[in-house]
Amino acid sequence: MQPQDERHYERIYQVISQVPKGKVATYGDVATIVGDGCEAATVGQALGALGPRSVQVPWQRVIGRRGDKGRVTTSGLHQRDKLEAEGVEFDDRGLVDLGKFRWTGPSEDWARSHGFQMLPKEEGAPAVPDSQLRLF
Repeated sequence: MQPQDERHYERIYQVISQVPKGKVATYGDVATIVGDGCEAATVGQALGALGPRSVQVPWQRVIGRRGDKGRVTTSGLHQRDKLEAEGVEFDDRGLVDLGKFRWTGPSEDWARSHGFQMLPKEEGAPAVPDSQLRLF
């Protein structure tokens, strides 16, 4: 492993630890938040290298993306069971509705104080801050 990978791995684990129960993030989401040239494949490699830390890092909350749906990308590791136990629902094709269960990313304060990026707002997301009341 290269020193850059090691640094990315630790930052990846930090981000994944922010994903709350009942929510999921995609490999690309995590890579975007980490920034600094991190790619979705690096997130997958980092998860594959967890070893004993897999009991500390909620790896099951990172899933693949297929359009507006998410999918479990592991085999034999009970990822789906773990997610269902946290309240994440799967459709009859085994896919997760990202519109309902996708994590919107860390708080701006957390991201800034830890040197991470924010996820870009999704198309159609409100342009006003969540704290501002929208009347019309």
